[in-house]
Amino acid sequence: MTVNLLSRIPLFADLPLQELDRLVSALDVCELKDREILFREGDPGEHFYVVVDGVLEVLMAEDTTDELLLNVLHQGEYFGEMSLIAPDGQRTATVRSRGKSVLLSMSRAQFLNLTKQHPELAVSMVRVLSQRLDATNTATFRDLTEKNRQLQRAYDELKAAQAQLIEKERLEHELQLAADIQLSILPDDLPDFDEFGFGARILPARQVGGDLYDVFPLKDNRVGVLIGDVADKGVPSALFMARAHALIMAEADIGLTAGEVLRLVNMHITRLQKSTQFVTVLYGILDLKTREFSYARAGHEPPLLLHIDGSVERIPHNPGMALGLWDAITLDEQTIQLLPGETLLLYTDGMTDCRNPKGEPFGLERIKDVLGGFANMNAQQVCDNLLDTLQKYQDGCKQDDDVTLVAVATASGASTARIKKDEEQ
Repeated sequence: MTVNLLSRIPLFADLPLQELDRLVSALDVCELKDREILFREGDPGEHFYVVVDGVLEVLMAEDTTDELLLNVLHQGEYFGEMSLIAPDGQRTATVRSRGKSVLLSMSRAQFLNLTKQHPELAVSMVRVLSQRLDATNTATFRDLTEKNRQLQRAYDELKAAQAQLIEKERLEHELQLAADIQLSILPDDLPDFDEFGFGARILPARQVGGDLYDVFPLKDNRVGVLIGDVADKGVPSALFMARAHALIMAEADIGLTAGEVLRLVNMHITRLQKSTQFVTVLYGILDLKTREFSYARAGHEPPLLLHIDGSVERIPHNPGMALGLWDAITLDEQTIQLLPGETLLLYTDGMTDCRNPKGEPFGLERIKDVLGGFANMNAQQVCDNLLDTLQKYQDGCKQDDDVTLVAVATASGASTARIKKDEEQ
């Protein structure tokens, strides 16, 4: 079997069988254990080896994070022939056994003696080295071509990533501009009266949202109070919100009732609207003399009334339809009178739908319970504390919807504070 192995090696293929028998008997047998190192990269090369049994690995940067497997040698393969003809040559790689292996080892002196007896061996050596050189050149060219392809692919991916980054930065800039424009639509300060105070908070779920609110003076000693919630979120909702807000403001100052204003706005929206978006709205008119708050509710959450004794009442309501879906709509139209020390709270459904880490919604009953503890606070403090309570309940969970609060307080709860416009969570 060993002789057959040597005869299959191109370097010894032309030697007679008798010489191969003699050569085998003269060669040293080397046995390696699993993962045993035969020689390391940089060691002096003095021997040529033939694999009789087992498997060997040819490595670079052995036992490091950069370890690279160059080749795997099996039975009948040989290596280290350059050490026979290159004095003081160094090993260019590490050879390690994969499992147990058996090798035949030929020293340089043995090889030189063999070439004296068989000069044709030198010709075989040149032929083998030429073949190795050709194979190395082919492999090098192939590797270089592949690396060039990989480099070009990486360059193309880098260009694409850079283009995406530029586009992302552009979109983020436009979103910030949209957020700034949206916030500019909302009031920075609320009206201030001796017997009435107003408060508001808005917390978008995204950089731009679809909620709206406003508090603005009207003729004849009256004040308009508005809150709304556009279906969905993001830039489309913000644009729809801006349109709805502008239409309401345009119709509110011509002496109409709250219901008449919303019906006109619905007519404009359904005539102009080309999508399926809609907005729920509660728009009311507060008479500062009579303390009456007359409002129309278009599918929005009914308001809550905080009495001076801390009890909380949800205002009785009738069905109401959102703006933008139908040409003819039904509105919930009510009139209530605010007594001294009472606070009226308007809110969007993002408040009730907000969830804690367990997935439990904040809910209407929890709003009423928390609100009941704010009887001695002014309108802005009511909004601030209610939103702070909500965020603690949320405990870092993702916000699914915009949250907006508007409060109207009378008498002892009438002092006003500058509105806080919260940035996106």
